[in-house]
Amino acid sequence: MAASLRLRGALALVAGGGSGIGRAVCARLAEEGASVAVADRNECGAAETLQGLRAGDHRAWVADVGSSKDVVDLMGRIQAHYSRPASVCVNCAGITMDEFLLKQTEEAFDAVLRVNLKGTFLVTKAVAQALVESGAPGGSIVNVGSIVGKVGNLGQVNYAASKAGVEALTKTAAKELARYGIRCNTILPGFVCSPMTDKVPLKVLDKFAAMVPLGRLGQPEEVADVCAFLASEDSRYITGASVEVTGGLFI
Repeated sequence: MAASLRLRGALALVAGGGSGIGRAVCARLAEEGASVAVADRNECGAAETLQGLRAGDHRAWVADVGSSKDVVDLMGRIQAHYSRPASVCVNCAGITMDEFLLKQTEEAFDAVLRVNLKGTFLVTKAVAQALVESGAPGGSIVNVGSIVGKVGNLGQVNYAASKAGVEALTKTAAKELARYGIRCNTILPGFVCSPMTDKVPLKVLDKFAAMVPLGRLGQPEEVADVCAFLASEDSRYITGASVEVTGGLFI
């Protein structure tokens, strides 16, 4: 899809922008004309993403989205550099620690919810607060959930729970923030090629692809295309929605 500069002049924060879907989102938003603030706990990954962006006032910062202190510090650094809050926010940060329920540890359950759900909460709240306090006319927050949060998946009790929480959090935030013109939507990817799927044996990936009506795994750029739409004014009457990007999986 050709870029149309739908986000010219916008400032976009992408949490988890150091790899996978997050990196593709950063590239797409930059192509659409946004200045991109790349945030990731992996400094090298964030730097690599930054190097691949089209020319613009982009910056990369290290932040652990599960830490309220890190998130507050990140907002301060963005405000100091750009003299305004981000009007677009995409929460892509996520981890997996897969195990069957009967073997799942409390520590692994907590760790995944800390990043995937608590991190989304902390960043969503911080960005919304900054927009409201600045008197900005609105904004768009896009949270990346997963189809797994809707239908479950073997060995992913913690991941599924976290992503179900992301969807519920986003729908609630959409109701509360609509009065400020801030839209909140969720994207639910299916099986998408990413660093997470790199750990999965090829025969398992082939099995996943066979389950998809379109016959293949998705690409990060296909999720990024939807992010760009939800971030732009093209979706100005959409809030509280959950958009499945699954190739028809589970229809």
